[in-house]
Amino acid sequence: MISSGSVSSPKYFCPDLRREWKLGKSKVSQQYVLRKREGQRTLPLSEIEGFVLQYFTGSYSVKRVQRLCEQKFGEKISSNFVVDLLAKLEKLGVVGEVEDQGEQVSCKNANPHQSSLKPEVQWFFHPDGHWIMRNGSDLTFLQVNGVGKAVTDDLGKISLNEIAVKHSLSSGELQQHLKLLAATGMLVGTKPQKAKKGKFTPFDLLFFLWPLFNPDTWLSRHLGKVQWLFTPIFAWGLLALLAYSAVVGLSQKEAIAVFGMKLWQGSGGSFILPFIILSLLVVSLHELAHAFTLKHYGGIVPEMGVIFMCLFPAAYTDTTDSYCLVKRRQRVLVVAAGVLCQLTIATFALGVWNLTVPGSWLYTGSYLLLMAALFTVAVNLNPLAKFDGYYLAVAATGINNLRSRSFLFYPKLLTGQPIEEKPRDAAILALYAPLSLTYLWLVFGFLFSRLGDWILTNIPFLSLTLLVLWGIYYFFPAE
Repeated sequence: MISSGSVSSPKYFCPDLRREWKLGKSKVSQQYVLRKREGQRTLPLSEIEGFVLQYFTGSYSVKRVQRLCEQKFGEKISSNFVVDLLAKLEKLGVVGEVEDQGEQVSCKNANPHQSSLKPEVQWFFHPDGHWIMRNGSDLTFLQVNGVGKAVTDDLGKISLNEIAVKHSLSSGELQQHLKLLAATGMLVGTKPQKAKKGKFTPFDLLFFLWPLFNPDTWLSRHLGKVQWLFTPIFAWGLLALLAYSAVVGLSQKEAIAVFGMKLWQGSGGSFILPFIILSLLVVSLHELAHAFTLKHYGGIVPEMGVIFMCLFPAAYTDTTDSYCLVKRRQRVLVVAAGVLCQLTIATFALGVWNLTVPGSWLYTGSYLLLMAALFTVAVNLNPLAKFDGYYLAVAATGINNLRSRSFLFYPKLLTGQPIEEKPRDAAILALYAPLSLTYLWLVFGFLFSRLGDWILTNIPFLSLTLLVLWGIYYFFPAE
């Protein structure tokens, strides 16, 4: 049962009705109705009540939903409309049934009456006002507000009933919080939930990872040897060197372009393999720069390996722990370190190219290294694909999940749903979404058209056979 005191508290979250009830409209009268998923029970609703129940997902506080209603309907509603609606739903047995259901649900991995945090869990306060939890052993993260922090701190110290009363939470809300903690492995005796793997599809070949090793211990052992790279003197010296190299490179752009044309015309494509090898070397050093920079700021680097994009291999580093770096400058530098490494390699290659004898293997090799560094920089700095340019944009703007939030922006705008973004963020999201979609359509449209043309020309029967075999495998019911 919900007491009026707890309902009116700004800390109280509107319950999630979606498990037992479905919100919809009558086909005849177009009136909002709330239907029980099991059975024939149907409750008619007013337009305002239907609007309010859209936010009964367990994620919105009473105060927030009340504010959204006032923004949309103005003086049509009372200052306690959401509270009164909750009381009405309680009398009708809607809220009571949901919360009874919530009380019966327990965490799969933890005893809710003996829940306590693992000792390796750390807290990080973010300047935006929220808290980040980090499970150091499994490297999982959870973002909570101030109430979530206070509730979590009380686990293991007082009973769950006392926690619920102290923080004005329903039992269902507390259980939901425990489930999140258990799902991310934050509680003693729990492990993070692993995503279920579906059946293989050809689209899986577009992007997949091959983890190789955990470099964290090795990085910690050798971090002291490269700490000079993070000193202000080196930083200013590097920037001066890169600026000088850029001036030299621009002054020699015609000579660089002419030699490239001669190399392309005279080699018959024999330089392509060395170029690919040098590109892989540049990307590997690029990833190492990410790893050492994150370690310098106290982060954890749990994994390095090979990433395959359209079957083309490249190195990757798991820098997820940069999420816990609360200073934006540090997050930007973790991402930018890879690009700075590539530009440094390009500067070195340009210097060698200018100092060696034309026609020698070192002259040609340094030119290929220069091109490999510049090519990988151009690819990496693209903010429309999920390369370093994208993560630089995320770190620079402070908009986490930039792509997914931008893709949700227009559906909310076109359907009249409230857009709870800052004006500056909304402008960025409005610009990013169409640019990113256009880029994806162009790139994948080009790849699929060229691949389809090659398949139909060279291996039509083999490809058809493989497609039929895959269809049998994919659509055959699993045991």
